[in-house]
Amino acid sequence: MRVSDPGPKGTGGSGLAGDAVCDLRNHGGSDQAVYAFAREELDAWERQLGGRELANGSFGENLTTLGVDVSGALIGERWRVGAELLLEVTSGRIPCRTFADHIGEEKWVRRFTQEAVTGAYLRVVEPGTIRAGDPVEIVHRPDHGITAALQFRAVTTERTLLPSLLVAASALHPEALHKAREYVARGGGSGARAGH
Repeated sequence: MRVSDPGPKGTGGSGLAGDAVCDLRNHGGSDQAVYAFAREELDAWERQLGGRELANGSFGENLTTLGVDVSGALIGERWRVGAELLLEVTSGRIPCRTFADHIGEEKWVRRFTQEAVTGAYLRVVEPGTIRAGDPVEIVHRPDHGITAALQFRAVTTERTLLPSLLVAASALHPEALHKAREYVARGGGSGARAGH
């Protein structure tokens, strides 16, 4: 499957050829070209959902990993997938009504948000072709400590974490960066560094 930059939000879908995005107004675009979720995290959700089977792709991810801590990935972390594709982590996933309707579980957005196991959105740095079973290698890890899960908590349930996102500004999803800068501008913090 060919993976490339889909262009700005609202103009293209996901970065995977033939992969549709249902809500182009709120999803897709360069900073959400790929959505990754760990198989191990799907397995944990299967247990929480009483044994309900969740196939790869059940959460709308177009990249299901094995052996990669996706929610613990650092903003700006780069992954080589297969021989060609290079991706960069931009943010965690914010659950929406479309996701909740797809899953069909009671109070799904709240449950997903409380768990803060988000998976990660990635942008395409170098396009390439991938196939099932290709290795995912972390080739760059920033030293700032801002994970996809921490970014998610900052923009959803723990707004006081927003200033900490600024250390990852160069790779951060633009909407999260805007929220962090706006929070600081309103006197909400200095951008102090946060832990995991």
